[in-house]
Amino acid sequence: MILDSLTLARSLVEAIEDKKGENIVLIDISGQSIMADYFVIATGNSDRQLKALAEAAGQVAEGKAKRRVLLRRADEQADSGWILIDLGDVVVHLFSASQRKYYKLEELWKEGKVLLRVQ
Repeated sequence: MILDSLTLARSLVEAIEDKKGENIVLIDISGQSIMADYFVIATGNSDRQLKALAEAAGQVAEGKAKRRVLLRRADEQADSGWILIDLGDVVVHLFSASQRKYYKLEELWKEGKVLLRVQ
């Protein structure tokens, strides 16, 4: 069964929450962008946790949505403090706290509707 985009996004939020991701936000950007419908944004406390969050997101996409996910350079991305996972209609942004504060992605997409916020 292939999940619709919103269901996939919510499943990603749950998987990230299960791995102790923090400050998780699900934003509907469908009215502002043609590149995706939803952003899932979360913070990890270390490079290791960022990689674990990325792996959990990849497993959700591969298992539930039947979408192949290739996590290239996850180590390098974790070292940079920002892992990006493009699943087509859903894009996952996993940040270190400092990078999330620096890039302020939620502010850039403030016109999007916040559907879910998990502290």
